[in-house]
Amino acid sequence: MRILPTDQDVLDHVAAREAAIVQRAIDWSNLNSGSRNAAGLETLLSRLEVAAQGLNANCERIGTTPSTSIGDDGVVRQDVHADALKITQRSDAPVQVVLTGHYDTVFPAESAFQSVTTRPDGALNGPGIADMKGGISVMLAALEAFETHPDRAKVGWTVLLSPDEEIGSPASAPLLAELGGSGHVGMTYEPALADGTLAGARKGSGNYHLIVTGKAAHAGRAFHEGANAVAGAAIVTARLHALNGQREGVTVNVAKISGGGALNVVADNAVVRFNVRVPDAQASAWISETVCQIASEPPFPGLTLELHGGMTRAPKPMDASQTALFEVVRQTGALLGQTLAWKPSGGVCEGNNLHAAGLPNIDTLGVLGGDIHSDQEFAWPASFVERAQLSALILCKIASGEIDALKLKSQRLETM
Repeated sequence: MRILPTDQDVLDHVAAREAAIVQRAIDWSNLNSGSRNAAGLETLLSRLEVAAQGLNANCERIGTTPSTSIGDDGVVRQDVHADALKITQRSDAPVQVVLTGHYDTVFPAESAFQSVTTRPDGALNGPGIADMKGGISVMLAALEAFETHPDRAKVGWTVLLSPDEEIGSPASAPLLAELGGSGHVGMTYEPALADGTLAGARKGSGNYHLIVTGKAAHAGRAFHEGANAVAGAAIVTARLHALNGQREGVTVNVAKISGGGALNVVADNAVVRFNVRVPDAQASAWISETVCQIASEPPFPGLTLELHGGMTRAPKPMDASQTALFEVVRQTGALLGQTLAWKPSGGVCEGNNLHAAGLPNIDTLGVLGGDIHSDQEFAWPASFVERAQLSALILCKIASGEIDALKLKSQRLETM
């Protein structure tokens, strides 16, 4: 592969807009869009719609699926979520590229971390600047530039910006599955590591909520007439934690136990919340079965256990399609003087969903940064243009056929 004059025009289009690409990400990051902040998500979604107008594509809001949540009191509730934003261009083209991102962050409306500042070393420090409002800006910049390429008609693309990735994509999972099944190559804009390393194989993840119901009683007068749900939750927690080390690559993290009340009352309710990570489908089946077995065995009489949740994202191994895609992306980066490498990650993202639906994808095409999910989150400003140019050139090479999207899709389907 080499950079053709028409490709260079696309790359120059990106470079000429560097300041705007960075600034709009800063502006978006100054708007709180925590996953449960409905008002903030609505405000940002409106801003994203305005930004999408420059693509001259079909832009529409898509309703998302309600999900179930468990309160600390053990009450099961139905949650509604913000809309997703879908942007479509040339849906009848022979090659279809799926680009995904999320506009929610982990920072709630009441977070003290609300705005972007510039560190003494030049890095931008702000909520979502790397994860992934910077990535969304990079994505749109790449598409804006690609739409000037003479071969653009050979490639159709669909963007999905979802409101719930940081809570496991419960509402947007069906949309991701649908796109994953219909596309040929996926591009997702989670941040790369600070040195530009991409995520390769990813573990799968599951989120569980176990409601423990006991019987209340006076702790002094009638202790033995009660059944202590908090004590039961502690025993179950120990059983879950003991699963660590039983199978290679499988981890169980008990994240929170809630319940109980006054000291003189035998607790009649508790909720145990835990996450599991698995390296492959066999481990996923094992942990699912084992968790269900534990949840079917109350630790002592008088308790009932009710399990909610399950595996939310399947593992994403480095199969033949992923290996081939990473290699052509590495070659594309080399044309730009970018040295790209990748390594396994225990983290999960929308790339897991897309791969499970049959779509080979690169899921760390966003900006270079780090310390995400903390008030130290940062992104390097120079990486915005670099990463937008990488994505734009990938699109150019898909259009030219030098990146064979149809073959990559075929390779993925062979392993399903």
